[in-house]
Amino acid sequence: MISIQNVRKIFPGKKGDLKAVDDVNLKIEEGEIFGVIGYSGAGKSTLIRMLNGLEIPTEGSVTVAGRVISKIKGSELRKARQEISMIFQHFNLLWSRTVSENIAFPLEIAGVKGPQRKKRVAELVKLVGLEGRENAYPSELSGGQKQRVGIARALANNPKVLLCDEATSALDPQTTDSILELLVDINKRLGLTIVLITHEMHVIRKLCHRVAVMESGRVVELGSVLDVFKKPQQPITKRFVQQVSENDDTKEAVEHLLEQYPSGQIVQLTFIGESAEQPVITNLIRNHPVTVNILQGKIAQTQNGSYGTLFIHIDGDNKEVNQAVEFIRSQHVGVEVVTND
Repeated sequence: MISIQNVRKIFPGKKGDLKAVDDVNLKIEEGEIFGVIGYSGAGKSTLIRMLNGLEIPTEGSVTVAGRVISKIKGSELRKARQEISMIFQHFNLLWSRTVSENIAFPLEIAGVKGPQRKKRVAELVKLVGLEGRENAYPSELSGGQKQRVGIARALANNPKVLLCDEATSALDPQTTDSILELLVDINKRLGLTIVLITHEMHVIRKLCHRVAVMESGRVVELGSVLDVFKKPQQPITKRFVQQVSENDDTKEAVEHLLEQYPSGQIVQLTFIGESAEQPVITNLIRNHPVTVNILQGKIAQTQNGSYGTLFIHIDGDNKEVNQAVEFIRSQHVGVEVVTND
């Protein structure tokens, strides 16, 4: 569906050239939800803008739905863009138009006749859950409702690809989750290929099948979301994974426990897939004469399966503690000793 080959984007400047995107190669399959994550300046926004021709690569090629977007211009590019829609962080709605009129706008541009246009708008209003708000103006909508209008408008011409440019960054956590659930539902119903950029690992975890991690214009890590959570390779990826697997309370709890209990081991356990649903701690306590203190833990769902983390303190005889850690490893659970005093 999407092929990015040897792509570079260089912006000339007074202080020298800036490599916004540097030798990126990606293939995105039809019907896939693909995420690109990185901090500000990583090059992800430039990369996604090359998928619909808003930016032209300095080198390399970008192919979307059989068209070489990096080479076409004019009417051919405009035609290609009808199959590549985009939703934005700040909605980009027309404030003088109602919900229905905003959704109808791309249909008007495409020359769709009145009755057919009205029918399509009604279908989209239902799809995104805005029944009863058809005649409201953007100023009368919540942030989540505005983004639902943006999604419906993007789907108006039955695109093959939906690009999401930080689409949930302006929303609160609960509203973000509802928009992510809507996008997952649309992907399943329509078989739509979705490409999104974000700096939030929570968004990647809930929505995507695969993820590319960008830093300084390059893709430094690529894989299924579950694999990236299980074994992050790069320091930047580990920081992103920690966004959803650790928090400040965990660090405070670990520090406090180290002060209170200088003996034993503090261990971070990582559960992937079926192991996240097994009674590992129960079996540990039953089979080993050690004391187990649970600090903090959570289990979350990705599109590829369950992912969980658990911080525990294991205390007792050194030999028994070591045997307990080895028992956990034997249960196909990731084990990292945070400290060993």
